[in-house]
Amino acid sequence: MATIFDNEQRTETATGGDAFGRWIGRHPVWALIIAVAVIFVLWLVLAPWPAGFEQVFGKKLIFINALFNGITLGGLYFLVAAGFTLIFGLMRNVNLAHGSLYLFGGYMGYEATQWTGSWLFSYVIAFLSCAVVGVAMQFFIFRRMEGQDLRQTLVTLGLSIVFSDLMVWVWGGNAIQIDTPDYLDGPVGMPIVVFVKSNGEAFYLHYPAVRLVIFAAAVVIGVGMWLALNRTRIGVMIRAGVDDRDMLSVLGYRVQLLFVVVFAFGAGLAGMAGIVGGTFQSLSLGEDSHFLLASLVVVIVGGMGSIPGAAIGALIIALSEQIGTVYFQNYSTVLSFLIMVIVLALRPQGLLGRR
Repeated sequence: MATIFDNEQRTETATGGDAFGRWIGRHPVWALIIAVAVIFVLWLVLAPWPAGFEQVFGKKLIFINALFNGITLGGLYFLVAAGFTLIFGLMRNVNLAHGSLYLFGGYMGYEATQWTGSWLFSYVIAFLSCAVVGVAMQFFIFRRMEGQDLRQTLVTLGLSIVFSDLMVWVWGGNAIQIDTPDYLDGPVGMPIVVFVKSNGEAFYLHYPAVRLVIFAAAVVIGVGMWLALNRTRIGVMIRAGVDDRDMLSVLGYRVQLLFVVVFAFGAGLAGMAGIVGGTFQSLSLGEDSHFLLASLVVVIVGGMGSIPGAAIGALIIALSEQIGTVYFQNYSTVLSFLIMVIVLALRPQGLLGRR
């Protein structure tokens, strides 16, 4: 058994590094377009804008803020969607209560912050609280409804309504803000020129430190998840259990326990994302539905079961929302769904999804 898993890991390691080169060889035009787009965006960010350019697109500071807001919001969307893609895309469990886990984790993190005064410790509380709920859902609901997508959809939809009412009963309907810790409060200077005065004096971008730190943490979590799924034995076991759980059971592995752990981890990620959302924005009634819908769109665009796909989808959707809010105020929401429709039409499995 160990030999089979080890061989698969070595094969993936050998072929993974060549995948990007093969993609460029198959799609040279798209590779060129992407390279030109990346160079153009870098010019927009790093170079001073000419006066005529600002007359068309507005002040550079507005664009840069929208760009960075979109990137950091993409980190938040990724944290929510990464748990969702594990549960829905990889394990094939339709969990429409995922948004409720996000909101519940945010509320529990808020309470932990109020009790202990520690913003970092609140992540532990939120993760464990939502992981416990996820274990209960996997054991009592999804374990008894494997392969029954319609029943899973209806039951978890009902659960999301119950969870929402319970959270309103406990925390009320007013918006709650999680305080930023003192050591992350305030802006940090960045080497990006936002405008130049007539005397040649340059002004640089200042951006909230907490958003940058949380985005960096989201990147670390994403890389860790990808490595765990693709470069470790337990990752091979998870994917083997999804493809053929009966064979994995015959080999002596406890598939149900493995799935409970994965479900708990995905639910815990959603809970941690709730604290991020409460720090970025606020926690209020209706946020569960908003982030459930955002997770669905991100997973559809990126591809079910793909961690890199979830990251790319989260960035695309978040950037479309933030830039759309600045330049297309009346159509910012439509822009996200337009992207989803285009992806479904051209690549139904998502950008990085498997056929």
